Amino acid sequence: MPDHGLERLADGVHAWVQPDGGWCLNNAGVVVGERSVLLVDTAATRARAERLRAAVRGLTPAPVRTVVNTHHHGDHTHGNLVFSAGAVVVSHERTRAEMAERGLALTHVWPGVDWGELDVVLPDLTYADALSVHLGGGRTAELLHPGVAHTTNDTAVWLPHAGVLFAGDLLMSDCTPFALMGSVRGLVRAVGRLRELGADVIVCGHGPVCGPEVLDLTEAYLARVLDLAAYCVRRGRDPLAVAREAGYGEFADLRDPERLVANLHRACAELEGAPEGAYLPSAPVFHEMVKLNGGRPLTCLA
Repeated sequence: MPDHGLERLADGVHAWVQPDGGWCLNNAGVVVGERSVLLVDTAATRARAERLRAAVRGLTPAPVRTVVNTHHHGDHTHGNLVFSAGAVVVSHERTRAEMAERGLALTHVWPGVDWGELDVVLPDLTYADALSVHLGGGRTAELLHPGVAHTTNDTAVWLPHAGVLFAGDLLMSDCTPFALMGSVRGLVRAVGRLRELGADVIVCGHGPVCGPEVLDLTEAYLARVLDLAAYCVRRGRDPLAVAREAGYGEFADLRDPERLVANLHRACAELEGAPEGAYLPSAPVFHEMVKLNGGRPLTCLA
């Protein structure tokens, strides 16, 4: 499936959007500074990362000097190797640790994808809470870690001069939120923090470029997950059974709705006392997502 290419959002700010935004079809950001380019995330496969590189070269002769990984998942980091020769890769400190531990694990989830020749390129520079990247001309890219949310190690990239927020997978436009490797309650808090930025334009980790309405949708979805999880715990019910009974409700049109059972597993674990971000084995949960999807494999078009 071809990518859309670059969408201009503001002067020197573009989004690279990959439809349909499903599993491993992530978005990236291109921010052109005075002398170089800051890239927000890369891509899942070698071929897609090379297309991203070609798109940047078609936009500006300025070199990519900074690559920001918004979290450790391979669809946002596998393409680091295409840019790493001339760029500093930046991330939250836990992103580097998770990447080192998990390696190319994502390629085993969908072995039928043509991943291409890949190697794990770890971040060169890490931060704990916040980091400013100066772009020249008085403009900065503010890197923010909102706490455990989509994962333990998310980064949002805020461009106050343009009113543009690159949210990574903290937000997903027209796609189902996913907090299996982070925290449902933490994601609620993170959405509140992102709302306070006052962004006019939001580039989510997946799906089309959108506005602040994605904040409302995400909060409403997470509220339903928490309500269903409370029912699971109160009645001693299994998340998969409750997900089947409850259905997708008003969120049925969001892409990859089978993530409901994964989010319920995370929310139930937290309600039962597990720390936010505590390890949950993902393979059994992915099998349950397949069951909730009517036995059909999870679709990855990367």
